[in-house]
Amino acid sequence: MKTSFAKRLLSTSANLVKTPLHELHIEYGGKMVPYAGFEMPVLYKGQSHIDSHNWVRNKAGVFDVSHMLQHNFRGKEASDLLQKITPIDLSGLEVNSSSLTVLLNEQGGVIDDCIITRHGPEQFYMVTNAGCREKDVAFIKRELEAFDAQHETFEGTLLALQGPEAAQVLQKFTPENLKKLTFGHTLFSKFSSIVGSDVHIARSGYTGEDGFELSIPSSTPQQTEEARQFFKALIEDFPDTVKPIGLAARDSLRLEAGMCLYGHELSESKTPIEASLTWLIPKTRRDNASFNGASTILAQIKDKSLFSSRRVGLTSKGPSPREGSKVFSSSGEEVGYITSGSPSPTLGGNIAQGYVDKSVKLGSSVDIEIRGKRRPATLTKMPFVPSRFYRGE
Repeated sequence: MKTSFAKRLLSTSANLVKTPLHELHIEYGGKMVPYAGFEMPVLYKGQSHIDSHNWVRNKAGVFDVSHMLQHNFRGKEASDLLQKITPIDLSGLEVNSSSLTVLLNEQGGVIDDCIITRHGPEQFYMVTNAGCREKDVAFIKRELEAFDAQHETFEGTLLALQGPEAAQVLQKFTPENLKKLTFGHTLFSKFSSIVGSDVHIARSGYTGEDGFELSIPSSTPQQTEEARQFFKALIEDFPDTVKPIGLAARDSLRLEAGMCLYGHELSESKTPIEASLTWLIPKTRRDNASFNGASTILAQIKDKSLFSSRRVGLTSKGPSPREGSKVFSSSGEEVGYITSGSPSPTLGGNIAQGYVDKSVKLGSSVDIEIRGKRRPATLTKMPFVPSRFYRGE
């Protein structure tokens, strides 16, 4: 697991960026690696990858995701801009609610996946991936020229507190009743006496567990120190409940949850339809659609013969499938390839995602070529582990 994951931790820059919490990662024994131009913790001293993974499934883990890029959009045509570059339907997105969507190029390929939150009639917050920041910003600036809207990116401390005990821990810091905050919704809150600025709390995450993503202002030395103190308080005040968790477990957790990783399951050469994300194009946006790549995407929805493969899940035993492993049908024909693969700490055995010819149905037996030998596998529905998002009591 360590070797295969390390292959993905590549940086194009010799000068790695550090998040506001970098010194604390070192203090807590983080093993630092290059990732998307940042120096990030992959594991922490005293925790194996499996230990970290299982801790999040059973208690609560806190991830530093400050490497991700945060955006604000505002202005009288902000919604028009966003509905041009993504297939989202903002007419149905209430204030303080969020939705997953994708940035699309003119051919319908995925530039990046992102979360968009409405904060007002023409005020939106978006989070995109660290590894795509340069191309995302360049793309948005080009598209922005045709709209009366403003766009700004900003840095800050972004934390993901994930796991079945995340809510009871976070409740100690906020006067807001978190039982009223359901999956896909957000709020701003003061955080006890530690953080002086309002914290943006989103009930969401990338693990399949209940949890929160917290955007903490860190534009001044005082704000940065407050963010650090909050991170320390989560870990040191709740030692039996919260542990810092690194990139290795984040990857296996999202894979068990059937979630995509940009650059693996998603790319500019794949449309959302090929990526089995047709649900991201709501029916309300399929008539007179004006988003990028609409003609290609809508044609694929209507006529599945226009594309040959789609994203699927696979399970197997023995050596784990890895990115690039070839997939073969029961008759020996090459029918696809693996985009992500890992042993599953929760289920045992291996899980993977990949692109496989549409003619191969779910439940079919296939072979995956691993280290020069073909190993049996089965096409499987995702998520592999049922999600436990909080939707109210």
